Amino acid sequence: MIRVVLADDEQLIRAGWTTILSLHDDIDVVAEAADGGEAVEAGVGADVVLMDVRMPRMDGLTATLELARRAPATRVIVVTTFEHDQLVWGALRAGAAGYVLKRAPARELVDAIRFVHTRDAVLFPDALRRIAAPRAGTARSGPVAGLTPRELDVLRHIALGQNNAEIAAALYVTRETVKTHVGNVLDKLGARDRTQAAVLAYELGLVFPGTHHRGQGRRASWKPPSTGWPDRPRCTSAGGGGCGQARRRVSSVISLGAKMRNGGPQKPVPRLV
Repeated sequence: MIRVVLADDEQLIRAGWTTILSLHDDIDVVAEAADGGEAVEAGVGADVVLMDVRMPRMDGLTATLELARRAPATRVIVVTTFEHDQLVWGALRAGAAGYVLKRAPARELVDAIRFVHTRDAVLFPDALRRIAAPRAGTARSGPVAGLTPRELDVLRHIALGQNNAEIAAALYVTRETVKTHVGNVLDKLGARDRTQAAVLAYELGLVFPGTHHRGQGRRASWKPPSTGWPDRPRCTSAGGGGCGQARRRVSSVISLGAKMRNGGPQKPVPRLV
C-alpha cells in the first residue's frame, strides 16, 4: 500500500485528488495539507507527497527541502499549473522525484505515484527535458570530476530516463552492475535520487535537450565531458540533412535493388553522395 499525502491550499483540488486516488486499492490517502508547513509534518512517514509549489506560509520548494532533510525516504511529486514555473526546477534540484501538471489526466497522476514509489527511473523524462532546456550547461563541471568514464555513461542514461534494465542492455552489463554504478554516481554527486542526478547532468551540459539521439526523434543527446574523450558522431537536423537523409538514400538503394532482383524495371541506381 502506497501512503500518500495531498498538499494544496485549495480544498477543491485536494478533494478531486482524493476521489481519483480512492479508486485504486494500492493507494491510501493518509493526510491532507493546506500549506507547506502542514505538508512537512504530514509527510514524515508517508511514501509519497503530492506537493503544490505555490502555497501560503511555506511554498512547495521550501517544504521539499525541509522534507528531504527530515524524511529522506519520502518521495515528493511537485504539482504545478505552469510547466516552466521557476519553483518547479528549484524543487527538482532540492530532491523532488518529478512533477506533473494540474491539467494532466488522472491516469498520469496515478502512474506518477506508482512510478516514484519504485524509484527505478526518472519520472517523465520528456517533461524533464522540456523544463531543463533553458538551463542546460549552466553549472560548473566540478561535481563530475570524481566519476569514472563508465559512471559518466551511466549518468547519461539516467538523464535519458532509462531504468536499470535498459541501461544494462545498452551497456552490455548485468543489472547488478548497473545498480552498483548508479549507487556510486548518486554518492559521488551527493544526489538524493536519480532525478537529482539527471537535473545535475543537464546543468553540467553532459546532456542537451532537444537534439536528435540515435534517430529516435527529438530526444536529449550525449555530450562527452571535457576530459579528453573523443567526440561521438550523432545525427543532426541542420538543413534537413544529417543521418536521417543518409538513411533515406540507403533505404532507396536497398528498395530499388530488391525490385531489380525480382524482375522489376531496370532503373539506374542512385549514387550515394
